[in-house]
Amino acid sequence: MARNLITDVAGIRVGHADDAKLGSGSTAIIFDTPAVAAADVRGGGPGTRESALLDPAMTVERIDAITLSGGSAFGLDAASGVQAWLREQGRGFRIREATVPIVPGAVLFDLLNGGDKSWDRYPPYRELGYQAAAQASADFALGSVGGGFGATTVDLKGGAGSASATTSEGITVGAIALVNAVGSAVIGGGPHFWAAPVERGGEFGGRGQPATVSPQTLIPRFKGQPGENTTLVLVATDATLTKAQTRRLAIMAQDGMARALRPIHTPLDGDIVFAAATCARPFADPIYGMATLGTLAADVVARAIARGVYEARALPFAGSLPSWKDKFGK
Repeated sequence: MARNLITDVAGIRVGHADDAKLGSGSTAIIFDTPAVAAADVRGGGPGTRESALLDPAMTVERIDAITLSGGSAFGLDAASGVQAWLREQGRGFRIREATVPIVPGAVLFDLLNGGDKSWDRYPPYRELGYQAAAQASADFALGSVGGGFGATTVDLKGGAGSASATTSEGITVGAIALVNAVGSAVIGGGPHFWAAPVERGGEFGGRGQPATVSPQTLIPRFKGQPGENTTLVLVATDATLTKAQTRRLAIMAQDGMARALRPIHTPLDGDIVFAAATCARPFADPIYGMATLGTLAADVVARAIARGVYEARALPFAGSLPSWKDKFGK
């Protein structure tokens, strides 16, 4: 865990761009060389771009970047900005003399968080996507940044989180999450995180688990209306995976959402996990290696989600939800 970020997987860079007045932003994850990718959608209201080509039956095997953005359907434009930056670098899928950068993406809803969304003819997300790609690096901020700038949960400010881990055979797995959940990342309003059992090194406050969890805290609480909520995740590894194995990684990593958020995968949200493999390290044993990797990936996703809430800052608008640190950080 050199950084405890998804960029501990070599060959991955992350960039954020956001606008405080807008109350929103975009995040770009750039692969230095094309990565095998897949996705698993469990939420009932997803907003995605290029997700169909990630099916293992589809022709394109590898992608150049992934974009995670605020802005609901307007935020899908962010992928066009990332695509434009990649085209300037000569990156993309070659079809004779044509080159087309492949940039799947997904969005979360932050249109009612108090920011000024009265843009002119075109929304600002294409430019935010370009800026995020141009700023991508191995070190990046967490919390209220990029696509997580305007994210919220039912009871606390949400945001961008990341974490990483390494298997016993030296394969690295990392995750980045934008937490705009319909439910909560904390038990009974806090300070304890649902993800506490998998926390490492006090990365989200080190509060551990409460002595008891009352029946009252298990009653589901929901934020907003259908379409207003989504947690977006990318889990990445340097393992050598096929497209089908990468899909299995996404499926197993979904368990991390269930470990970190309650409720999850409802008709009210568009929760999605992308998975990507840079294919730098083969497994010693493909079956047990894959099982181990997927299990660790779920833990890393849970940790990234908790860190996204832990590191967030409250939005500077009237009536905004408090951050975890506002309530429990002193």
